Amino acid sequence: MEGESQTDEAPARMSSLTSKLQAMIRIRRKYQVFKARRAELAREQSRTAMLHHGSTGPEIFTFETTAAGTAANPCVCRRKKKRKSRVMFPNSGRKYLPVQERNRAKSCLFLLSIIVFLQVYNAIENLDDHLQKYDLEGLEKTLKREVFGQKAAMENIIDLLTDYLSTYVHNKPLVLSLNGPIGVGKSHLGRILARHFRSVTRDQLVLQYFMLHHCPLEEKATMCTQDLASRITEMVNRGESEERIPVFIFDEVEFMHKEILDFLHSCFQANQTNEFLNAVYVLISNIGQGEITKFVLQNSSSSAPFGRQRGSHELVKQLKASLSKYHPVWKEADIVPFSLLEKAHIMDCFLDEMTQEGFYPDSSHIEHLAGEISYYTAGDKEYSMNGCKQVVAKVNLL
Repeated sequence: MEGESQTDEAPARMSSLTSKLQAMIRIRRKYQVFKARRAELAREQSRTAMLHHGSTGPEIFTFETTAAGTAANPCVCRRKKKRKSRVMFPNSGRKYLPVQERNRAKSCLFLLSIIVFLQVYNAIENLDDHLQKYDLEGLEKTLKREVFGQKAAMENIIDLLTDYLSTYVHNKPLVLSLNGPIGVGKSHLGRILARHFRSVTRDQLVLQYFMLHHCPLEEKATMCTQDLASRITEMVNRGESEERIPVFIFDEVEFMHKEILDFLHSCFQANQTNEFLNAVYVLISNIGQGEITKFVLQNSSSSAPFGRQRGSHELVKQLKASLSKYHPVWKEADIVPFSLLEKAHIMDCFLDEMTQEGFYPDSSHIEHLAGEISYYTAGDKEYSMNGCKQVVAKVNLL
């Protein structure tokens, strides 16, 4: 049985192989026939081309050859793809791109930027020129040399004066309130300010008003108010004509009568004529000394209690609330608190006073005199209870 099955499979395989060979032979024959036809067509075309080139007679354009060629060779006639025509430029010419229209808005914006820059530069130059009239750099040097232990207060005052005096036109007068315990240098600072502004402007533009000297009696408060109003009006009018800012320094404000405080409060408002808006008012008093003393003693661990921005801001806010209860005139003021003086500052006061009086500044003697003054003790620091108030009296006893 196995032999019979093998003999049946052999003729089937042979029949499949012969059919494939026959198909391959047929394809090869067709290819050779097609190749021969193509060769004959190519030879005929070359012959016709040679006949046309060899003729000497005139060439006449007819459609017979093309028609015959198309009839004889239907496969040769193929449509040629049209090439896109190129725009050719001459070698000696120039290629001109499309002209872009110039945007006028850019030139206007550029011109506007230049104008704004010149205006800002001119304004800065004018600020410097206006500040030179008051010589605030010289004032700062004097304060550093003659006022002891109030570095933060001096820097604050110079910053406020610089910002205000840099321009002449304002919408509100500058009001400085110098508050602190007795003997810490408030009145001394007032005298320095009066002396400085009298030297850089004129004596007619500076008023130094001592309450206990100019108006000690309350029954004369109305007369004092009228006199003060006429002097302020005269000074601001003179300052307006000379384009300078007058300075008013009021000392011992804690003794000032309510009628005068009400008049000053009206002068500090913004809804006034132009000449009253360009003025500097300095109020010197020891109102709020309890809050300042408590703040300094509680923050004695810090090297500069008023130098810390957060703590100083809290103290100013507390002082403004208590002073506004005393009178609303302090609502319009920039409050500058003065700190307690340490023992080293008291020794500087003794050294300065003894030098002015012509005494030999012996350090051991100065330390002995400074030890006779009463102090607050907070941690490892000592703060004078009366500041430098007793320094002059003790030096006069030498």
